Amino acid sequence: MKIKNQYLLLAASSVVAVAAVGSYATKPGITAQEPSAENAIAASQENDGTTKLVTAADLGLPKPGMIVDPTNTAIVITDPQNDFLSPEGVAWGVVGESVTENGTVENLEALFRVAANYEVPVFVSPHYYFPHDHDWNFEGALEHLMHDIQMFDRPGPLDTAGLSGSGADWLERYKPYISGGNVVVTSPHKVYGPESNDLVLQLRKRGINKIILGGMSANLCTESHMRELIEQGFEVTVVEDATAGAKTPAGDAHKVAVANFHYIASAVVTTDQAVAAIQAAFKDRAVQ
Repeated sequence: MKIKNQYLLLAASSVVAVAAVGSYATKPGITAQEPSAENAIAASQENDGTTKLVTAADLGLPKPGMIVDPTNTAIVITDPQNDFLSPEGVAWGVVGESVTENGTVENLEALFRVAANYEVPVFVSPHYYFPHDHDWNFEGALEHLMHDIQMFDRPGPLDTAGLSGSGADWLERYKPYISGGNVVVTSPHKVYGPESNDLVLQLRKRGINKIILGGMSANLCTESHMRELIEQGFEVTVVEDATAGAKTPAGDAHKVAVANFHYIASAVVTTDQAVAAIQAAFKDRAVQ
């Protein structure tokens, strides 16, 4: 039963978006169906002293991009926890292949590392379930499954007994970064999005309105955070290989999410592109 549950975990996804074909051109009079090499924009570019993250791929969509401003830009990471990212985690059976293919563990560490080296604010939005969360009268499909397999379980909000090394704990390699002075750990979200935690409050209290987003899992918590942050008036760039999703007969959740990222976010970039942009924009904050 546990294997079956793991196999089904995260199979439900947001509405599948099919990536548009063709090339978007910024010049008047050029249609979206006309490919044009000169309109391929580098994901990280310097414009009059500013650094802008722009989607590199031509998918027939506009490319508004996002200027990385060190005064109001932060990184947000969802669920950098063992149950998603460790081979010992309860979800590894369905997300492990995607995590490995995308280099998600290493790419999230690269974001944590560049943030530490350049004093970039990082906000970690974790996922925890406490005993009282198991008393809900109704649940969605994956809420029910996560509770069944005890995903992200902790004994209580003020009780850390058994947390170290558990599925709810941070991946060990991230702990030195998360304990850094540039990192804020928010209260836990409970389903997928940040509506139930204090992430938006923490961002606004620090004057943050531009987000570089990564974490787990692509079509669930990461996409839900993207959507809600945009609804709340933030600009969001998603790092497509700093996340991953389940692979089941229902489909590849990472591919589903990336299609939606392209439709909704200001930009979709790789970890290398995000790191380069941060290094350029935050160069005056480099830790010596």
